[in-house]
Amino acid sequence: MNRLVTLAAVVVAQAALVGVAVAPQLSARATGDTYQLRVAPLDPIDPFRGAYVTLDYPDLQHDRGSLSDGGPLYITLVDESGVMVADEFLRERPSGEQPYLACDDRDWSVECGIDSFFLPQDEAAAMEDMLRDGAIAEVKIDGRGHAALIDVRAPE
Repeated sequence: MNRLVTLAAVVVAQAALVGVAVAPQLSARATGDTYQLRVAPLDPIDPFRGAYVTLDYPDLQHDRGSLSDGGPLYITLVDESGVMVADEFLRERPSGEQPYLACDDRDWSVECGIDSFFLPQDEAAAMEDMLRDGAIAEVKIDGRGHAALIDVRAPE
């Protein structure tokens, strides 16, 4: 009986950890609003990792010298001809109705959780060509700034 209780506790703890790890992505997918962002390839298809592309968002770049040391970073967004671009870069969570991304810039780059795109191997070459010419990322963002990458497509 004691082993069964221990096993059940371990399974519940592991399930809770998985839930905590994916909660921001699930929240964005379930409750977020859809926005369009310009995207460019940062790292092309890697033959060793498969159809995995690291994406760059040119309209979300900021001057590293304008903010204090890295940490939580909130990027407010404004619409510019149907595509969202960065408005302000803040260290405190913004208040109000303006959409924003909850990011982190502790490392050399700004990480918002939407920088990786996985796709079937047979679509990889076509995606790489499309990204080279510029593309649009469809992103869902919830009320807490959590984002989920939904799709990447050619501009209309």
